[in-house]
Amino acid sequence: MAKSTGQIVQDSLDALMEDETFMPDCTGDERKKAFTSLASILSTPNHVNKSFLRIPLDNGKVIRVPAFRVQHNNVLGPYKGGIRFHESVNEEEVMNLAALMTLKNALHEVPFGGGKGGVVINPREYSSKELYMMCKKYVQYFSEILGPDKDIPAPDVGTSAREMDWMMGEYKSIRPGVPYRGSFTGKSVENGGSLGRREATGKGVYFTFRYMLHNFLNDQGKWLSNLDNIFAKTALAHKDKTITMAIQGFGNVGSVAAQEAYQCNYLNNKVVAVSDRNVALYNSDGLDIPNLIKYTSKNNGDLPTDEKQLKQAEVQAEIKNRDDVLTLDVDVLILAALEDQLHKDNMKEIKAQIIVEGANAPVTGDADKYLSEKGVIIIPDILANAGGVIVSYFEWLQGRETQFHSEEEIYKRLFDKMKYTFDTILPQFFGDPFPLRQNCYIHAVMKISDILYRQGKLY
Repeated sequence: MAKSTGQIVQDSLDALMEDETFMPDCTGDERKKAFTSLASILSTPNHVNKSFLRIPLDNGKVIRVPAFRVQHNNVLGPYKGGIRFHESVNEEEVMNLAALMTLKNALHEVPFGGGKGGVVINPREYSSKELYMMCKKYVQYFSEILGPDKDIPAPDVGTSAREMDWMMGEYKSIRPGVPYRGSFTGKSVENGGSLGRREATGKGVYFTFRYMLHNFLNDQGKWLSNLDNIFAKTALAHKDKTITMAIQGFGNVGSVAAQEAYQCNYLNNKVVAVSDRNVALYNSDGLDIPNLIKYTSKNNGDLPTDEKQLKQAEVQAEIKNRDDVLTLDVDVLILAALEDQLHKDNMKEIKAQIIVEGANAPVTGDADKYLSEKGVIIIPDILANAGGVIVSYFEWLQGRETQFHSEEEIYKRLFDKMKYTFDTILPQFFGDPFPLRQNCYIHAVMKISDILYRQGKLY
């Protein structure tokens, strides 16, 4: 498993305790008490909401499905976080993801707190009507805690704009006369969603990698070459070379990141492998990503799994086991599937020197420590996959103002916001001994701790 939120918070506070520039007015015993309070507040959620949704099925049966909405912290603004439909959903997972949302929003200066929701189902096993009922029931059961200024869900694993449209429609029905446009984000454009929201996470994931290896490396190459830093050496080793890339997961995040890499004019990179829940495809000369996206769009999101289907897709590739994508001899591995994909049992087989976390927590604590000590750069989820929540914030603003931006403007604002975070974090990462993940956590904990202190919530 990845580090618990409590450990993440404690490690960050330990680093900040000795930093006299942080909360300089808080000293001595007062400082110790404040940091003890911070550890307690940030390692626990404000609310854990759980219910069992009563769902009538098409066959006449009725089932009860566990559902969660965890609200971690709202000192920076309304709770914000996705709702996932997946059979692995559990209370501990949702609590941890809600806490990570708090830190992610703080890192990128998005004025939201952290929340997360989940329903314990495999959505592929249910009809559209049954899923519609689950969305309606979810809103009905949790309607008192949701709202544009309270808690704003968004899509996550197993959900999409369709589910957010259904949920907002139900929220509007049961709360007539109450502002509703900002109650859910990630909606369809026709239903008040933002242009670019579906692609935002994948574009942001690739942008984090491209910015580090192109923009930052070109601007700071001389400085980096003078550093005795193992991560700087890894970055410089990839300058001006053909970069090979493998992508685990070919859904909204992975396919968009693959398309961004395929058409990128800044770096000489090629996507040589992609995978989904069924299969991995490999071509050392690079895969035809547009044709793969075209094929999956017509085949329930699935990649080709045999030679006949590859021919239909007009794609040249070698078919491999889905997990082989993790251990291929490539420069970059983008993880855009689920949690805990790199762990103690496979971490020594990982050959990629740069790993980008498009999914939440795809690298366990053991693997993170082992790979970082080898000089592997891991661009963590808190930094890499924030595109979704950033554009969700833009959607929320557009809904309040009823003024909508073009797709081009949305992407420009997204990249500008992410660039601001990178320019703050990357010099610290390459200039000190902390891995990038810890740098991000420290920065996020510092921001939210400062607000808690200023608002007098530590005593």
